[in-house]
Amino acid sequence: MTDTRTLLHPTRLGALVLPNRLVMAPLTRTRTGAERRPGPLNVEYYRQRATAGLLVSEGVAISPEAVGYLDTPGLWREDQVEGWRAVTEAVHAGGGRIAAQLWHVGRISHTSFHDGAAPVSSTSRAADARSYTAAGYEPVSTPRALATEELARVAADYRHAAVAAREAGFDAVEVHGANGYLIEQFLTSGVNDRTDAYGGDVAGRARLLGEVVDAVVEGFGGADRVGIRLSVGNGTSGATDDDPAGLLAHVGGVLQQRGLAFVHYVEPVTPEGRRTDLTAALRSTWHGPVVLAQGFTPDSAAEAVREGRADAVAFGRAFIANPDLPERVRLGAALNEPDSSTFYGTGARGYTDYPTLPQRAA
Repeated sequence: MTDTRTLLHPTRLGALVLPNRLVMAPLTRTRTGAERRPGPLNVEYYRQRATAGLLVSEGVAISPEAVGYLDTPGLWREDQVEGWRAVTEAVHAGGGRIAAQLWHVGRISHTSFHDGAAPVSSTSRAADARSYTAAGYEPVSTPRALATEELARVAADYRHAAVAAREAGFDAVEVHGANGYLIEQFLTSGVNDRTDAYGGDVAGRARLLGEVVDAVVEGFGGADRVGIRLSVGNGTSGATDDDPAGLLAHVGGVLQQRGLAFVHYVEPVTPEGRRTDLTAALRSTWHGPVVLAQGFTPDSAAEAVREGRADAVAFGRAFIANPDLPERVRLGAALNEPDSSTFYGTGARGYTDYPTLPQRAA
């Protein structure tokens, strides 16, 4: 068995000093209701997990245009800021640190969220994906391609959300540039078919990412508290690329120039369970901290840290089912198994009722 104690060593991500290297991954849970404002149940959920080295919030829509799923939270209104402030205060009272993940779904959306209007994207081609709506899971709607002159407004929406995140008391923000959502729709050659300055070669396709990062850094007040999540090479929702290693190396250089706090990379894994070498392409140009994600166990995470591939590792399902995950790793204790039927829902079941070790013993 691998010695997992290395995961309990402190590390630094920009201005953030983490007491351990166990990051809670961003996890959509669809429990904020129609107003997209965190309430007491959400406060309790994050409070329970405050012993993570860093909590990354579920994806938080930066504007009404950015929404693509039922009952996911937002951060564009003052009441939403107040709801998130209750979350951050609870996390801080528990000794934790929390980053807001700033999210624009782009074409992974449905007209029902936009008063019948089409979602927006880099392209006018629909994705082979589904959106969770009031009617259940439905195929996403055909988008319209954002006009060149609209992209400054998109970056401004990110800046506004970053300001709101700072007002809500978040310790950092993470730009969601992964999982086939808007930024990756611009980044990848399999989706981006534009002929303006935001398409074509890798520099054009990465232009919006750079402008969004600059806007978020300005809004939050410093690059050392801004991270980004990437998943180039995974091909989620059709976001494939002809040269993922080259794209990652270019993006790594763009981010290195800006001195961000960390890059959070969803490392591709083959169907046979073999991890690809794309992390090396990212690290060829990005020399700051890397948080890796994708199906890690405590054993494989500790190995990634010891090998120098990761400075910290993000866990999703393990943190859903084990609010006290760092303590379980410290003791080598068994983990609760997550119940996938309750990943998305509206109540406490499968959300705030997973037992800690003392609760299970009692």
